Amino acid sequence: MNWLQILLLLVAAYLLIAYYIRERGLFKDHVMFFGPILAIKTERVGFFDWFRKFGTVLRAYATLGVLLVVVVSAFMTLALLVAVPQYLVHTPEPTGIYDPRNLLAIPGVNQAIPITAAVFLGLLLTIVIHEFGHAILARVEDMRVKSMGLLIAVIPIGAFVEPDEEDVEAAKGMPKIRMFGAGITNNMVFGLACFAAMFLLFGMATPLAVPLVQGVYQDYPAADAGLPGYSIITGVNGVPVASQEEIAAIMDGTRPGEAVTLTAAKDGVESTYTLTLDEWPKELGGDRDTGFMGVYYYNAPAVEEHIGNIADLGLLAPLYLTIAPIDAFIQGNTQQLAILLVDTPEQIAWEEPFPLFWGTVHLLFWTGWFNLLVGMFNAIPIVPLDGGYMMKEGVERFFERRGWSRYAQKVVASISGFVTVMLILLITMPMIVAALRFVLAMG
Repeated sequence: MNWLQILLLLVAAYLLIAYYIRERGLFKDHVMFFGPILAIKTERVGFFDWFRKFGTVLRAYATLGVLLVVVVSAFMTLALLVAVPQYLVHTPEPTGIYDPRNLLAIPGVNQAIPITAAVFLGLLLTIVIHEFGHAILARVEDMRVKSMGLLIAVIPIGAFVEPDEEDVEAAKGMPKIRMFGAGITNNMVFGLACFAAMFLLFGMATPLAVPLVQGVYQDYPAADAGLPGYSIITGVNGVPVASQEEIAAIMDGTRPGEAVTLTAAKDGVESTYTLTLDEWPKELGGDRDTGFMGVYYYNAPAVEEHIGNIADLGLLAPLYLTIAPIDAFIQGNTQQLAILLVDTPEQIAWEEPFPLFWGTVHLLFWTGWFNLLVGMFNAIPIVPLDGGYMMKEGVERFFERRGWSRYAQKVVASISGFVTVMLILLITMPMIVAALRFVLAMG
């Protein structure tokens, strides 16, 4: 049974169970439906009160978080102000990272977000971390929490907490701002911590000298002989080899036109291939006069160095990781970073320090990635995003102290509307320009 059949069975079972629960009216106090999404909630949320004993520390944490959110909000707004005019002048094609579906952080829809356990667990943890931030600070600031729960569509896809609306409405100033900013703060802090842990963990892996053939050049000996990519060369002309250097030493004694016998293993099966060597292409070997097999190897030490260089960027490293590997994944150039995102054949070129090592690396990457993106997006000053509600509360209190309360709503609406238009333009401009070009071409 393949993964698609398993997925279809899970979907069918979920729909049958959801239909039965809805028709029978079971668990009315704990189950709700939003279309095909099932929400399971509980009003047993008293454990959030436990955090009140750390109120002083948590208020200080949330206050620092407010400053962080303001900085991130200003950065995101400035990025929009810079990017939109650039788009108007140089509008990219709606492909690759600019494809509309790749602007949505939805597994299976975004080309760069695979459907894996690490991705779904990272997304779920991100939402839980965000919502619990709101709930904990709500209690610390004397706002009641009515319920919490999970959102399920075949598998858990989200979480929610429900603060008491009257308490939230009655709160004023910094308590309310801290509560709204706590989710973003948690996301940013946890995202940075996950990326830091990922770099530390990756440093425990040891690159091996194994001669892993990452690919073959078309119309050259290895391709003609049928040598598959991600094979490990184990022998040349009957001589066992264990590294690229050993292969190179043997190949230095060959000439174009000679026949070479390779033994190579893939998926635990060893096969033999006979290659008639060719001349080195000038773009690859220059004036080399040795025989050319037409293979290129996976270079684990180079990947280790590249990822180490990213880690050396410090606080810029997480910002780089939110963009670079995704763009590389979409463009198909994943040699350097894909090993951090998903299971790849290149993992056999590394010595793992413990079982489930790569799964842990992937979980840390996707949890960090989702947390940072959710945090940065929610910081944008648009109502109903958290950043928008923080901006609204700040503007209202600022204007109230000066007797200008009647202007506060207009200012909030203007800021929120302007930034919303900028965001919509950023998303839709490539599609609009592409459509106009199509219409003009047809005309």
